[in-house]
Amino acid sequence: MKRTIVTAKWVVTGIKDRHSPEILSDGAVLSSDGVIEAVGSLSELKRLAPEAKVENYPNHIMLPGFVNSHHHVGLTPLQVGTPDLALEMWLAYRSFERRVDYYLDTLYSAFEMLASGTTTVAHVNGWLPGDLATAHRGSTMILDAYRKIGMRASFSIMARDQNRLVYEDDEQFCARLPSELGRKLSERLRSQSTPISESIQLFEQLTRENEGQSLTRIQLAPANLHWCSDDALLALEEKSRSANVPMHMHLLETIYQKEYGRRRSNGKTAVRHLYDLGILSPRMTLGHGVWLSEEDIEIAAQTGTCICHNCSSNFRLRSGVAPLNMFEARGVTTAIGLDEAGINDDRDMLQEMRLVLRAHRTPGMDEDDVPTVPQVVRMATEGGAKTTAFGDRIGRLEKSRYFDAVLIDWNEATFPYQDAAIPVLDAIVQRARTNAVKAVYVDGEVVYADGRFTRVDRDEILREIAEQMAREYTPGELAQAKLVNETVPYVRRFYDNYLPKDPPEPFYRQSARR
Repeated sequence: MKRTIVTAKWVVTGIKDRHSPEILSDGAVLSSDGVIEAVGSLSELKRLAPEAKVENYPNHIMLPGFVNSHHHVGLTPLQVGTPDLALEMWLAYRSFERRVDYYLDTLYSAFEMLASGTTTVAHVNGWLPGDLATAHRGSTMILDAYRKIGMRASFSIMARDQNRLVYEDDEQFCARLPSELGRKLSERLRSQSTPISESIQLFEQLTRENEGQSLTRIQLAPANLHWCSDDALLALEEKSRSANVPMHMHLLETIYQKEYGRRRSNGKTAVRHLYDLGILSPRMTLGHGVWLSEEDIEIAAQTGTCICHNCSSNFRLRSGVAPLNMFEARGVTTAIGLDEAGINDDRDMLQEMRLVLRAHRTPGMDEDDVPTVPQVVRMATEGGAKTTAFGDRIGRLEKSRYFDAVLIDWNEATFPYQDAAIPVLDAIVQRARTNAVKAVYVDGEVVYADGRFTRVDRDEILREIAEQMAREYTPGELAQAKLVNETVPYVRRFYDNYLPKDPPEPFYRQSARR
């Protein structure tokens, strides 16, 4: 049994409420084989474990490791040629992209996440085209990458059985295209089709193979309402219930998805439709949730459904601003997701927390109406934990949870001066950059320290990525890119006049025309 005591000037064990962090001054954490035994003073813990190795961080603040609750790929869409368009057009372009080896791709974003204190990721993979064997190989490479670098991952593959390109049946859309283009596109969409039964089969296979692993878990991901038939949703819910694993589902990311939900369910909202199907519960996380109504938020609160707030993504893809202040007011469990990339085209959780903190500061004087630093930290830790298959084993620094933590250098973060009137946690969240992250522990092991990764040579991996991406396009890739470019104008035309004439009333009023 390996027992270690880690000390810090301040230890944030968790968040009591949206105004109150739980902070232990001159505190320490005792862990055994990656699991926390006790939290207290150094003297108390040395009495409990006199043989334990002591690792001191005298000018640092220790926080629970952050959780990125919504992640897809390594190299960002912008890096591989997709501009920041409105989501529906962005997805049309993303139907073909050059991709690096899955193992290298996963390590690329893991480097960025760990360097900003993210110790756990909900990896929702949506880009594993091909048959069951191909998807299994890709999934295994992704899981191996997280295990190699020492990062915790809750992995799922987006399951879908319809409407792969626009919010309409594939064949109906293809039938309206010029005949040769429609034929080629139909063939491509069929080649990307995976029956829900095979998605469940892959989940079961990966679950069996993952037995005994401490860093990885397998969960489920119905892709979105427009991507899943009711039969598919019910089958995934049954598997989620019987296997007792969470699900992560994109929902109401854009106003076009809101209108799709209304059309599909005879005027009901997408959330009401899911509620009536019986698949909303604490096991379900709704990714984005930008266009939830007041009734939808109440349903989420009553059912214990979680929401993952993807602030950067929503800004970049013109999706809107999720009503986070209303989620908080109704007591909805809310997490933070970096999605494909943050506002700086990277996976910097410190930056994303600041963006979440700032984006919802609506006009007015009552500070109870807007996000607080402890609230945002709770979203990035305990709230995020609840959206993953690790649940209450992560997200706080307390007995029986895994010892996943980030150590931030106070002096580095606040140099040259920080007035003591500002609470410690407020100062760190609002001022710390990744250069102040001095150590990251996952499962009780230091996986990142002083700018270096302890298990993987970052420079070598980046060189391999550069070499793979420097190759020429293959004839097949050129043909696929040509098909996408020919299809995009018809995708844009599909959404002309799709929305109702009367604009919906917003939750936030940030400006006035008159």
